[in-house]
Amino acid sequence: MPGERMFEERDLVLPGDLLARGDFKVGDNTYKVGDEIRASRVGLVEYGEDEVSVIALKSCYDPKVGDVVVGKVVDVNINGWDVDIGGPLEAFLNVKDVIGSQPSPEIPLTRIYDIGDVIVAKIVDFHKTSMRPLLTTQGPGLGKVGRGLIIRITPTKIPRVIGKKGSMISMLLKETRCKIILGQNGYIIAIGSKRGEEMVAAALDKIERECHVPGLTDRVQEFMKSLKGGGEKVAAGG
Repeated sequence: MPGERMFEERDLVLPGDLLARGDFKVGDNTYKVGDEIRASRVGLVEYGEDEVSVIALKSCYDPKVGDVVVGKVVDVNINGWDVDIGGPLEAFLNVKDVIGSQPSPEIPLTRIYDIGDVIVAKIVDFHKTSMRPLLTTQGPGLGKVGRGLIIRITPTKIPRVIGKKGSMISMLLKETRCKIILGQNGYIIAIGSKRGEEMVAAALDKIERECHVPGLTDRVQEFMKSLKGGGEKVAAGG
């Protein structure tokens, strides 16, 4: 134990609340003064082995280098694509970060990505003056997504969708038999049967509403079983 904890796991905390004392590291939505770690946002406190963080109950997406995001192409220009990732500013995807070089002038960029296309990308940097996030689609699992159901949740709830040691996402994959792509910006893509995609949407809605409830993974699993058994109607999200 690196120090003293002041709350129980996932207790609701307010800005300024003292969360812990001692040799803890600062996590999301917390700050440190001396050996005290305090909350900087309203949310649910989480204690790791040596880190304290707060899951904000409501928040906009705060882009960070290394984040994998789901976005929609909203404009095409001579150097690349403007992409809406749900943040304060649109992101930019340079053509060189897609194909590794400048394409031939005879090949329009719309042949690669067009307006309305949904892509999975990684934030690699920020523009020095505009501070727009800069993206790449080079890497495993990145690029255009041709089909699937897109679901939006509060970005800070993504850790709850993953669960401790991947428990929640593993359960969702097993119960729905869908491929699930998680964007750190709160956009999630479910790819599978229509019913499977709708089950993912229903589960994510429950996680969004009940993230503060203890035993959430077990509760969602029981909910999934009730949907399979026809006990509750599946409603698609969006």
